[in-house]
Amino acid sequence: MNEGVKPTRMELLNCKQQLAMAEKGHEILKQKRDALVMEFMKTIKKAKNLRGEVNSETVAAHRKLAVARSTHGDLFVEASAMQSNAIPGVNVRPKNIMGVSIPLIEAVNVKRNLLERGYSVHGSTAAFDEATTAFENTLQKIVYLAETETSIKRLLAEIEQTNRRVNALEYNIQPALRQTIRHISDHLNRLESERFFALKLTKARIENAEKEAQEAGS
Repeated sequence: MNEGVKPTRMELLNCKQQLAMAEKGHEILKQKRDALVMEFMKTIKKAKNLRGEVNSETVAAHRKLAVARSTHGDLFVEASAMQSNAIPGVNVRPKNIMGVSIPLIEAVNVKRNLLERGYSVHGSTAAFDEATTAFENTLQKIVYLAETETSIKRLLAEIEQTNRRVNALEYNIQPALRQTIRHISDHLNRLESERFFALKLTKARIENAEKEAQEAGS
């Protein structure tokens, strides 16, 4: 038992209340951990699928770019790429998943129409337009993949932290409180036994004294 804990009935009541709170918190944290693990596994699957899509779409986009280069030449392709006025970017804002703050990453100026791309639509062909569209779609998916993989890292960190709290409550805090309750209860029971014995002994002495007084009087 903790040396700072006084073996009193009030302290026993406090420890029992703390144990009840610890047991309730332990159950809540276990439920949260299980829910986080389910969300984590779902996000892992989503990231795996996205990674496969990004890889295949990147290969397809490069093939279309190769066709565009063979049609227009490298100089046209590079010059057209430099004419875009809308520079791709991202907006990041927080979102909440099971109490975990995760960045919501939104692509900006990635998917554009023909006029927003900057190059002349009269000098290009469908092959170049298709290659541009393919890379825009791939970049959009890469941003989504980045968001998903960031979610995985945040969820994993929260799972580890929650698991540490669950283990602390299960293997440290609750056993310590139960041990303290047991020691206080044993101490109070001993005191009660000693009081009962003392009362019984006192009663016997009184009865003996009364008996001796009666015998002396007779």
